[in-house]
Amino acid sequence: MRAMDERVELPDREPRVGARVVVRYRLPEVDPRTGATLTDVVGDLVETDAASLVVRTRRGVVTVPRSLVTALKEIPPTPSRRGSPHRALSIEDLQRVMVGAWPAMETERLGDWVLRASRGFTQRANSVVTAGSPGLPLPDALDAVERWYAARDLPANLTIAGPVGFDPASDLVGAEALRRGYRGRVATVTLTASTRLIALQPPRRGVHQVAGVQEVAVGRDLTDDWFAAYRTYRAVDDHAARAVLTGSPDQVFATTRDAGGRVVGIGRLGLASAWGGIAAMWVEPTMRRRGIADAMLTALARAADDAGVASLHLQTDSDNDPALAVYGQRGFDRHHEYVNLTRPPG
Repeated sequence: MRAMDERVELPDREPRVGARVVVRYRLPEVDPRTGATLTDVVGDLVETDAASLVVRTRRGVVTVPRSLVTALKEIPPTPSRRGSPHRALSIEDLQRVMVGAWPAMETERLGDWVLRASRGFTQRANSVVTAGSPGLPLPDALDAVERWYAARDLPANLTIAGPVGFDPASDLVGAEALRRGYRGRVATVTLTASTRLIALQPPRRGVHQVAGVQEVAVGRDLTDDWFAAYRTYRAVDDHAARAVLTGSPDQVFATTRDAGGRVVGIGRLGLASAWGGIAAMWVEPTMRRRGIADAMLTALARAADDAGVASLHLQTDSDNDPALAVYGQRGFDRHHEYVNLTRPPG
């Protein structure tokens, strides 16, 4: 092993427990064979405290003292099949990847499951990622989920994922939830794409061709006028919305204005697990079909490419045919679907 640069490179936000990470740390003693002073450990982050990081690797569990850590980075899960990176992850692994791109205010683990709550702001930030095992018999796990959400005055909400077109009743968790009276909404399609493909593919029509519209601006700050535009098309809990929108390890906001400076289009890129998640895409109704959304998608993909992110994901309802057509034309593939099953009150 060769000697490595000893500069400390720690993220502004530490990866969540359950994320796949690489930790670079100083060796207690110089390796006598190679002269190396640093080494890396790669695996799943299973525990953290003020003194150490615990990583589960293929060879066992490694505990790294924080005082020795020089770099900590979240990385994608190991591909489960051959092919382009954006197609190579399993459904369960991509479900886990997407957690950080739209992060909840509060999370708790139940075995492999991730319980999320954000004062009711969006289904994604207030539901359970049911990938993997809860570590309990299924009825007991759902009882625990229901208690957890009841303590927060929220309905229990389960995200059940499967291949495109799947029936949630064919899933063990989905079947038990439906037996308990949970109700589903329209399926959500998860699409993925190569970042470079979207970034280098020119928009079908640039906003510079639309009279009175400025070029897309991108930045890492959630501005008041971006947020005001977001609030025009959906009712939000301001505190929860700001926490979710700014809670990823990193995020980029796209803004399009008219000639007078008024915001007429917005979008967001959440960067987590070495993937980019596109969300919160909106264009003022009177300005639609002019290439604004297309230009913002390109701008966000270029920001992801600049950050070294190879793959993108986004979600849209399975009955939103116009959006599915647009994203398909730009190079997004349907990876899987998920259905939110919610327990009615009472």
